[in-house]
Amino acid sequence: MEKINLQPQAVFDFFMQICEIPHGSKNEAQISAFLQNFGKELGYETIADSVGNVLIKKPAYPGYENRKTIILQSHMDMVCDKRPDVDHDFTKDPIRPWVDGEWLKAQGTTLGADNGIGVAAAMAVLADKELKHGSVNCLFTIDEETGLTGAEALAPELLQGDILVNLDSEDEGEMFIGCAGGVCNYADFKHLWSTIAGDLFFMKVDINSLTGGHSGDDINKNRANANKLLARFLLRIAEKYEFYLCDICGGSLHNAIPRDASAVFAVQAADKEAVRIEFNMFAAEVQDEYSVTEPNARFTLQSTDPVARAIEPAAAKRLLAALHSVFNGVFAMSQDVPGLVETSSNLASVKRVNDSVITVTTSQRSSIESARDNVSSVVRTAFELAGAKVTTKGQYPGWKPNMKSEILKVACDTYKELFGEEAKIKAIHAGLECGLFLEKAPHLDMISFGPTMRGVHSPDERLHIASTERWWRHLQALLEQAPAK
Repeated sequence: MEKINLQPQAVFDFFMQICEIPHGSKNEAQISAFLQNFGKELGYETIADSVGNVLIKKPAYPGYENRKTIILQSHMDMVCDKRPDVDHDFTKDPIRPWVDGEWLKAQGTTLGADNGIGVAAAMAVLADKELKHGSVNCLFTIDEETGLTGAEALAPELLQGDILVNLDSEDEGEMFIGCAGGVCNYADFKHLWSTIAGDLFFMKVDINSLTGGHSGDDINKNRANANKLLARFLLRIAEKYEFYLCDICGGSLHNAIPRDASAVFAVQAADKEAVRIEFNMFAAEVQDEYSVTEPNARFTLQSTDPVARAIEPAAAKRLLAALHSVFNGVFAMSQDVPGLVETSSNLASVKRVNDSVITVTTSQRSSIESARDNVSSVVRTAFELAGAKVTTKGQYPGWKPNMKSEILKVACDTYKELFGEEAKIKAIHAGLECGLFLEKAPHLDMISFGPTMRGVHSPDERLHIASTERWWRHLQALLEQAPAK
């Protein structure tokens, strides 16, 4: 890969190395081995557990042995998403970063700065022989993006330290002290097929190039959900015309707002022009509704090859009605933290898993456990009323804010010393691993902070270069001024 000279050089050099190694969720074997070798080559105690989490322990700088031990934590996996026209195999192809003005981006794919830049910063701390700090344990976890399974499987004895600093936030200058918990619902719609024939006209509808984004961070930004729009249009046609649904799919990841969705359907040939007019009206309405947040949205309807069967009509109607009616978006705002989303749901994906089952995946988040369970029940009930078999799994806890945190005070004080301005103290609606760590080690004092990123979990992901340099300076100062034991 062509070298990109950016500051801080050590952090970006390590990030470029990470980009060369496939490290999508559940495909972390290579990156785990890379980190283990890195720690051992530096001569530090390096531990890997049975699932692939890695802990590298760096001793205190001489004279700093009386400081509390800090765990620097980041996750080694990335969300794998690409534009439809991009040929990229995340299991073997490297990520191709490039500089676009103030931002670092990838060529048609997710960049993986979430959380590769956190991993790179921890590596830079490990490699820097002159950096002053107490004992630092760098913890790299697997599979954060698809279920927090690395953090969940982590043995409590690997959380060796007094303070945990999570490097997985996305707004430089903001200190996060709380996060949402979450859960996923998987609704299986089983159906029969109906043979179809006659004077039918077959069409394919595509909704794509939506903004998408993170289902936690971006859920309150009024971005369109491709699955919701597709169901809205198809149900509109089904209510007015003889309609046969032949295939449907949309979205990809449980933690991403779906950008693309498509379906194949048939109507009577005599109705095709009326359907085209209906589609044009629908597209114009949606473009007007989302004129600010979805300027690049594309809606296409075209003829396609005939098929001999369709989903049994009653089952198709139940599926579309469920997709159209199930809750999606912000369910409740926090009563304690102004502007913070408390509870939400994301209609993430619609996928055919076999010849007779379509699975709909949704994810729910909340900073309050009972509210998380309630919105999960709301979603589950809607699907069950439509005849689906629903499985609920992947629950993970939130992280309750602690305004009296000792490391929070150090982080805020050092930020003001460095930059002459106050850091912002926030909670985040996205899920972090901190809640699971706190369950295993309740004594931990924790914060989360990181450089500025935008468009995470989508091919629009980008990392702000200047903020990365400020964040690195802040991390160095925080380590140097860590509390005494």
